[in-house]
Amino acid sequence: MKAVVTVTAKDAKGIIAKVTSKMFEYDANVLDISQSLVGDYFAMIMLIEMDEKEKKFLALSDALKELGDKENLKIQAMHEDIFNSMHRI
Repeated sequence: MKAVVTVTAKDAKGIIAKVTSKMFEYDANVLDISQSLVGDYFAMIMLIEMDEKEKKFLALSDALKELGDKENLKIQAMHEDIFNSMHRI
């Protein structure tokens, strides 16, 4: 399965490392990544791939939210099918 992960925050060192390290713990593979800085603000979007097990994705999503709360990051993970449905005209 594929998912879209977005991260926004005030810019700081190590954001990408922290997020991708957490994803590594859940065997998520980054297929594509884009990041930018606007002033002092960091934004990143990633397309990731995981095993088809929904429980594993939900566990990763919860772990990313917990990481975001701890590090003052706004992290959202959304299954690719839901993301595509939301953005279809």
